[in-house]
Order: sequence, then structure tokens, then C-alpha cells
Amino acid sequence: MNYSIDLVSLKFIKEYLNTFSPVGEENKGQKIWINHINSYVDKIYTDLYGTAVGLINPVSPYKLIIEAHADEISWYVNYITEDGIIYVSRNGGSDHQIAPSKKVVIHTEKGLVDGIFGWPAIHTRKEEKYPNVDNIFIDIGVSNKKEAINLGVHVGCIITYPDNFFIMNHNYFVSKALDNKIGGFIIAEVAKMIKKNHIDLKFGLYIVNSVQEEVGLKGAKMISRTIRPHIAIVTDVTHDTHTPMIDKKIQGDIKCGLGPVIGYSSSIQKNVRELIINTAKNKKICFQRLVSRYTGTDTDAFAYSNKGVSSALISIPLRYMHTTVEMVHKKDVEKTILLIFETLQEINNNYKEFF
Repeated sequence: MNYSIDLVSLKFIKEYLNTFSPVGEENKGQKIWINHINSYVDKIYTDLYGTAVGLINPVSPYKLIIEAHADEISWYVNYITEDGIIYVSRNGGSDHQIAPSKKVVIHTEKGLVDGIFGWPAIHTRKEEKYPNVDNIFIDIGVSNKKEAINLGVHVGCIITYPDNFFIMNHNYFVSKALDNKIGGFIIAEVAKMIKKNHIDLKFGLYIVNSVQEEVGLKGAKMISRTIRPHIAIVTDVTHDTHTPMIDKKIQGDIKCGLGPVIGYSSSIQKNVRELIINTAKNKKICFQRLVSRYTGTDTDAFAYSNKGVSSALISIPLRYMHTTVEMVHKKDVEKTILLIFETLQEINNNYKEFF
């Protein structure tokens, strides 16, 4: 079977990526994801903190999760000076080194407030300064603190980057928040393929778009206790190590365009991983391998939840993680969708071996 991203799906991913989904306030992005997946599932619900779940065959006692996370890194307003300059704290793993000269929007009750991360001009720096969380600052074009407050800005407001999705050189998707909205796109497409191919599942499939991964896998921890799955197949991003200043001996040898990455780690259950590998080989889907002490993804949360969940990780090679120009190869996205779909079919054909 072949799969390629069509124009309807491309429209969805563009809208989904361009919509703000900061950690703790993922609801706008989740609404778009839910609206897209609605016609491909039997039931949808969200939990208290906003993790969205689409179910196919919800009456089955056998439960399998395919999962991604919906949250994107951002900043908080942490302090406003008397001159109206704003200092920040992280909401997730935001990179201070990319901040200077970036445009931002501050989310307030009165609406979005434009701002920029300023930085001293090269002419004024007597000695070289380097950006860090303590010295980066936002200028919103006000003269004092009162003006900032009158615009609706206060300590605790979330700050995001407004950069939008585009396609580069026909092959690369470029955007903020590909970590890990590309995963949310992938699992939604898998649900669509199951629906359109009239697959009669012998297990309940839970398509889970979790919140708050970037601050400690919190959404996955909560939803695993709720669903109590037997199997979890997680998709997230991993580093393309063929860009400058990355040591392959430490980070592994992974490259965009060479297929999905199958993970090896203590939290990854061998039988599920080997099933994925054998499926890839049998279906002639090219793939890569990566070893890690721990995955740092929601896989770790599912694996050790409840009394243990058979878990595996399929990752997408990504360049420039936690920047506003993250990049993934279109072919890798398509191959990952196909690999998860074919893996689910293998489990379905031999479901008594897995449940």
C-alpha cells in the first residue's frame, strides 16, 4: 500500500501548526485537531487538562494507544520593569539563544500584544554578551509599566512566536512546533487510513494527542491512568544529526529523508519494537535506528504506568529542534504514517498474541 499527503491533509497541517498551542493552553490547537479527526473515529473526549482522545471500536476490552503530544514551547511574562521592559521565564524548553531579534505575541485577556526580543546593538557592547534566560527581554513599544499593564500584559501571560508554516524546496515542512504537532498530524492520518480502508479492528484504538509533554510528560501520565492501555505506540521527533555542530558518536547517525526512526531504550518493549521492525522490512519501508538511555518522550510515561504498558517509539528526524524553523522531510512523515498503519494491521491480524 502507498500513502501520500493530499491537499486536504496539507491544509490541516498548515492550520494546525499556525495555531498557538503553548504548554498549559493547548485548547485552540486541540480544537482544530478534534475537528479534523472527528469523522474518522467513533467517539472523542478530552480530559481535565485538555488531552484529546479519539476512539475507534471503543467497546473492545483490548486497548491500544497511538500517541503524540500537542503542546509547544513558549515563554511566560515573569517581570515588568518600570520602563515597561519584560523579562521572561520558560514554559517548556524554550531556547534563549534564538530569542534576540525574534518577533513575539503576548496572550492577554484583551487580545494579542505584539513585541520583540531586543538586544544591545553591536556598537554598544564593550565586551561580548551572550543571551541567557536572565538577560533576554521583550520590548512592546511602551514607555512605562503602566502602559504595559493597560495593554493587558501582566505576570503570567504566555508569550509565543508567530512564525508560520511553509514548504521549502518541495520536500521540507518548516515551522515552529513541529515538535510535536507533526506527530498529531501523523496519528490523525493513521485514523483516516483505517476509516477509508474499512479496517475492522479487533481491539480498541485510542488516538491520543497529549498535553504538557514539554514540562515532564504530564498529559501522558494522566491519560494512561485513565485509559489503562495494553499497548502504546508513541510518535515524536528526534534530531537529524547531519547538520553542523552535532556529534554523531553521541547523538547517533540519523538523517532526514531516510525514513522513520525506531527507538531502542529500556522503556521500549522488545516484542512491540521487533514487530515494528519486521513490519517495516516486510513492507519495504526504509527506517533508521536510535539508542538512548531513556527516550525523554511520552513513551517513558506510558511504559512505567499502571502495572506496565508494552510501549514503543517511532520518531521523525527533525532539524533545529526548539527553534521557529524546525524542519522535517515530507517523505519521512508519509513513511511513518504508513509504518504505523501497517503495524496496526499486523497486530489486528494476530491480536490474540498481543492482548
